[in-house]
Amino acid sequence: MDTEKRPGLFSRIKQGLTKTRDSLKSGVDQVFAAFHRVDEALFEELEEALILADMGVETTLEILDGLREQVKARRITEPQEVRALLAEEIARMMTTDVPPFEVTFPAVFLIIGVNGVGKTTTVGKLSKWYTSEGKSVLVAAADTFRAAAIDQLAVWCDRAGVPMIRQGENSDPAAVIFDAASAAKARGTDLLLCDTAGRLHNKKNLMDELRKIHRIVNTQHESAHKEVLLILDATTGQNAIQQAKLFQEAADITGIILTKLDGTTKGGMVVAIKKELDIPVRFITVGEGIDDLQPFDAEMFARALFEG
Repeated sequence: MDTEKRPGLFSRIKQGLTKTRDSLKSGVDQVFAAFHRVDEALFEELEEALILADMGVETTLEILDGLREQVKARRITEPQEVRALLAEEIARMMTTDVPPFEVTFPAVFLIIGVNGVGKTTTVGKLSKWYTSEGKSVLVAAADTFRAAAIDQLAVWCDRAGVPMIRQGENSDPAAVIFDAASAAKARGTDLLLCDTAGRLHNKKNLMDELRKIHRIVNTQHESAHKEVLLILDATTGQNAIQQAKLFQEAADITGIILTKLDGTTKGGMVVAIKKELDIPVRFITVGEGIDDLQPFDAEMFARALFEG
């Protein structure tokens, strides 16, 4: 994905991360301002600041281990030099072994996640993103259980200017996917986006439903590139990571889309996602508008956490 095609992308990500950056910098700056030399007490205080920034215990400990190694290797004695190293260490962690998001068309994206994370609105934003890239898009309204979900999705499809395949409320989601996959193939559509029900209370039912949908897509649109994208609400911090772990047991997740990053101080959880789940973040949303979906660039994200 060519992020350089979008002018001002870094500034938009940086602006979207304002709350997270302010919170992180406040805690980190207090630590470095309180110390005049590099010692274990500094690392202990820094550990607390990073955990409070929702980076998670496991991730924080790995960051600190990397910092200690660098401090020793470079013989660093000034706390402010450690501060600069911190940004480097987080950038290194975020960018190591991240495969590029290379989608070939035709493609099918299965969109999963619990209710309330912004799943339906994200489908609308993805529709707009890909149509602006010159791709034809079709949406499958397979969240048939939540009241008014189909009508809500129809509004977003209208805004994005894309067609939608729908059935009645409480109809079989697999039947909707069948119709949509058949239509996408027959029409030569570049991208089929499948909005699914946001349920996780019964993992067996979720697994069975996703397997059924997979079979239908593979049968009806066998040559299409396929992605399973999990939507997570960044404002829930570490709880989002627990959600992801449960979904990871039920589905072969290929990527994550993080919503509401602009409304949280907990954006540090993106670093924890990379460390703990090893699932790449593919998109982030940094606003409520239909154009506020951004491709995720790990290096840009790491820079935006500390700059400004």
